[in-house]
Amino acid sequence: MLKTRSLPESVVYEILANPRRRGTIKHLTETTSGRTVSLRDLATAIAAEETGESPPPRSCKESVYNSLQQTHLPKLDELGIVEYDRGARTVSIRDSAREIDRYMELMTPYGLTWGEYYRTIGIVSLVSVVASLAGIPLVDAVDPLLWASGFLVVFVGSTLYQLWSLRWYLRQLIVGSSAPTN
Repeated sequence: MLKTRSLPESVVYEILANPRRRGTIKHLTETTSGRTVSLRDLATAIAAEETGESPPPRSCKESVYNSLQQTHLPKLDELGIVEYDRGARTVSIRDSAREIDRYMELMTPYGLTWGEYYRTIGIVSLVSVVASLAGIPLVDAVDPLLWASGFLVVFVGSTLYQLWSLRWYLRQLIVGSSAPTN
């Protein structure tokens, strides 16, 4: 049996509405592997992402540090997404973050949704095969079966990449669904 969501979608969208909260969740899920990270290191990573500079400017790093400490981490901790130790100034991701991670992974690294990506590949493959069958110069130099086979390989490779990028969520989903219920 699958776990039901404990966070309403409106709360999930509120969390994701802020780029620093998104950055926090993304950084913790992608780079820490469940380990605890210092608030200072987290602020540095998010500031570097925001500015595109490494190391980030001190003023940006301080701004990120303060907003994480005062606003974002307490909110994410209260909602059960992260574990924030105010005294030690450390943060770690909780298993419940998979509820949020699911919404974040709907986009490819190129800013398209996976649905848009697959539709584009499907349309391009169909046009290529039809153009080859219709004898369009240059395109007809490649057999339609090769076009179809090539795009099938792209589909399979893309699907494997998408599953790999969602591995954290899928692993949590499988572990969560096989855990005994009381």
